[in-house]
Parts: sequence; C-alpha cells; structure tokens
Amino acid sequence: MTARRISVAALALGITLVLATDGPALANEGKKRGNGKTSATKKDNKVGAAARITFQVSGKGVKGSGPVTSVDPNWTPPACWYAPRWTPDEFEESRQRLTVAAAHDPGLGNEVRNDISDENQEYAKDDYNRDKEGEGMWWAAEFSPDATLTEQQKCMDPPFWVKKGENPDVPQAINPEMLAALAYKQIEVPGTKVELAPEGASKVNLPTWAWLDKGEFSPVSVTASVEAPGLRIEATTTAKPVALTLKPGTDDAELLPASGLCELNGDGSIGEPYAKGKADTTPPCGVVYRRSSDGGSFNLQATATWKITWTGSGGAGGTLPDGEYGNDQPVTVEEVQSVNR
Repeated sequence: MTARRISVAALALGITLVLATDGPALANEGKKRGNGKTSATKKDNKVGAAARITFQVSGKGVKGSGPVTSVDPNWTPPACWYAPRWTPDEFEESRQRLTVAAAHDPGLGNEVRNDISDENQEYAKDDYNRDKEGEGMWWAAEFSPDATLTEQQKCMDPPFWVKKGENPDVPQAINPEMLAALAYKQIEVPGTKVELAPEGASKVNLPTWAWLDKGEFSPVSVTASVEAPGLRIEATTTAKPVALTLKPGTDDAELLPASGLCELNGDGSIGEPYAKGKADTTPPCGVVYRRSSDGGSFNLQATATWKITWTGSGGAGGTLPDGEYGNDQPVTVEEVQSVNR
C-alpha cells in the first residue's frame, strides 16, 4: 500500500465524519422490549460519528455501574470495519466535498490531489451507479476514534459498490461477530459495592461478612445493529455475572474462601446476608482482618467476573473473553474491646 493511498483514505475519513452529521441520527429514545423491560438506544461517540450502528441496552442500571473490561489483554473490539454508507447521490456529494477539502488543504501535495481526481473520474464513468439506485449502496470504511494509524491501515480500500442483500467478501466487512464485539465495548455493568456486616467497624480476628443481593447483580445485554436497503445485521452481547473476587486491601487478612473467589448462588446473589447471632460463624464470602486499620481504613476491592456470550443474525453466536468490573470501598477495622473486672 502506497503512502499516497493511505493519505487519500485518511482524508476521506475526515470528510465522511463531517458528512455523517448530516445523515440520519441515531435514535436516542427509550423503547419497550419484548420482556417488558425498558431499553435505550445509546448514541455514543465511542464507535465514531460516521458509524450507522445503533445500540439497544437492556438490564438494570444501578449507581456505581461502569464499563466491563476484557480479562484478555490481547483482545480488543474492531478498530475499523466496512459498512454501507451512501446512495449514489450521497456518494457523489461526498466525493465533491472531498475534492473541495483537498483543494484547500495546504498540507496535501499535488500527487494526493491527483489521486483523488483519478478516483473521482473512475466513479463518474458509471455516474456513481445512479442507474442502480435502490439496488445497492456504496460501502466505505468506518473507524473507531481511538484506532491507531496501523489499525486504520486495515481498512484503507476505497469505497465499493455492494448489491442489496449481499454481504461483501472482503476482510473487515461488518458482520454479526464484529457487531457483537462493538456491543461488548458499550456494556456497562452494575457496581460491586458489597454489603458488609456486622454493622459498624470490622473487628480484628472476627469474620466480616460480604454479600450482594440478586437485584444488585444481574445480567446486562447490548444489541448492535446496522441497516441498509435489503440488509440488516445485528448481534446481542450479554454479560452474565458468575463470581466476585475480594481483595482485603492488606496482607494481614484471611479471605473466605481462601481464594477470595465468591461464586454466584443459584438465585443470582453472591454470599449470604449476615443475621444476628452469626458473628462467630464462618461466612461463605468475607474476610477476617488480623490487625486494625489504626484509625484509618483498608481499601477492600470487590471485582466481579462476567461471562460474555453473543447471538447474531443467521443463527451466529459464540463467546467473547470474560469481562470484569469492580469497586473499592473503605473498611475500618478495630481491635475487639474487652472489659477487665
């Protein structure tokens, strides 16, 4: 790939991002889903202003929620993809704007301008496929705004025509699995601030119970879809909680269980609520601090693990790397006070 081709494609990207603001806006009103829950179509600049991809979120949003992060450091959502973009009239207008922008950009050399002109002449030979109006669309590259130059170079082919109802056989063409990965990027899961007991400061050498109720720890789904005449592709990515990992914030502590991994109960809760009279009982999820926090506090970390699955158009589906999200909370630990008589 030549440097000139990359420059032309990069300039086209800048123009199409501007053009997209004149196109159909993403829906931002809540909709009722079949399960009776309210979902919202999320307009989000994480994917890019030009992307004609909509997101519907379902699940319980609670205070402290945040983005789930893949436990696999080598996995990332797609940085670029090809998707349907323009009708013939819209495509001609975009090329005209590209030409004007290139002409007024002092940083571009004549070679790049000539490349743009040559491309325009090729497209104009067939009148931008006006005779095929309604039979397909021009497809072009879309980029995540955080994509690096190296990642952008995976999607540097010039716009191409795709017949209605067909999926182009080109790398990075949008498909259900890519939509599932983009939906993953939009998932925000409930926070993990755990309930702690007995009430008040934790006591040295006595169990501190930790738990999450079912209602505070529920699955979240995001559906990503892209539509064009004769084409609709979608995928739903679901994050389901499976476990909670505790870190006491000090080495002078014993985790319960010893791994610090509290498994999900059958009813969707984590751990067991404390009840009066259980102060000396070993909880299924908790921590025993072996020294006081000396008037301060320890930073208890509770991180949830989420199993990520997806289903998509045409019966596609599978799994994506597990995700995690957690919250920290201060825990004050005091010595047990005894009275000498």
